[in-house]
Amino acid sequence: MMTLPEPLELGWNMKLLESAETSLNHLPDGRLEIVIVHDILKGITPEMLFWWFTNIGGETTYQNQVISRYRLWHPLDHIHWELAKTGQHGQAEAGAIFRIVEAFGRNPKYQIDVLETVEKLDITGIRLSNRRSGFEVSNLEHTFTPVADGTLYRSRMLIGIEHPWLVPSISNPMLQQHVFPEAMARAWLKHNIEEVGNFEFFLAKLFATRQ
Repeated sequence: MMTLPEPLELGWNMKLLESAETSLNHLPDGRLEIVIVHDILKGITPEMLFWWFTNIGGETTYQNQVISRYRLWHPLDHIHWELAKTGQHGQAEAGAIFRIVEAFGRNPKYQIDVLETVEKLDITGIRLSNRRSGFEVSNLEHTFTPVADGTLYRSRMLIGIEHPWLVPSISNPMLQQHVFPEAMARAWLKHNIEEVGNFEFFLAKLFATRQ
């Protein structure tokens, strides 16, 4: 387990859980569905978001300090990001694998260290898939829709195996209990609303300078 770094003091007031429309549902096949319709990202375009997800790695200068772009995205919970495998053209794109390390709410019990395959990445959104032993155990899709004053950003996470009968030794409720319990899912809800809302603080400036 990686050590959680000290928080970055950037003077932000991150968006509250209540700023978004959220739902947490148990589907008939036992999978857990988490849906977030975020508050409009004012001044942020889908083009900026596409650029961001292809350039999360490395460092940037913000408020006269050189910091990790990934930690800038969430200065409390984010720990580490790396491009574990490049896509066909040697970059962060469809086919690449992201390594993501973070702790929701800075709670060590909710720390994850996962490899996520990028199944889609374009100006309309990104889809990440977590597979184990050949089976997808979770996926996360973000969609970007341009609106008059920014972008409508929607997130949908599914936790569990779509056809659980293919793996009779593992039920979706068991998988959720040991891998991503409901309390952790609720902590992720808050975390994701915060990190998406944080785009308003830095992304337009970074995109303008391509830092």
